[in-house]
Amino acid sequence: MKKILFRFLSLLFVLCLAWLWVLLDAHPAFAQIDTINYSSTNLENRDFSNKELIGVNFIAAEMRGTNFQGANLTNAMFTKGNLLGANLEGANFTNALVDQVTLDNANLKNANFTQATMSRTRFFDADITGADFTNAIIDRYQVKLMCDRAEGVNPETGVETRYSLGCR
Repeated sequence: MKKILFRFLSLLFVLCLAWLWVLLDAHPAFAQIDTINYSSTNLENRDFSNKELIGVNFIAAEMRGTNFQGANLTNAMFTKGNLLGANLEGANFTNALVDQVTLDNANLKNANFTQATMSRTRFFDADITGADFTNAIIDRYQVKLMCDRAEGVNPETGVETRYSLGCR
């Protein structure tokens, strides 16, 4: 009986030490600690050309005429924003969230929207020549409208715009 009690207490002691070690070694998680946040700001006509803006938040931002030409916007968040007439030529929006955004009259030439989520986003009269929308989530109605004017090949990915949209 003493032997079983000794083993049980030894096991309990080892488990307590392991639990204490895990607790003392734990580090708090900080989601996006270094992320820049432009939420609810007026960024009209600002120049972000060729900037590294990975994971930056542009939630409910006013960005009419803003220049994002050649910018790296991988994993960026654009929701409820206005990019009316903005220049996004050659910008990288891979894995970005572009939800409920107005891109009317915007320059999207050669932009990369691979795996971007673009639900409830408008593209009326946007120049999409050479843009890559491979595996992007876009409303069917917007895809239909873009297929009517889709042309070109993205110089970075080598993918035709029509193919990336699934045009027939």
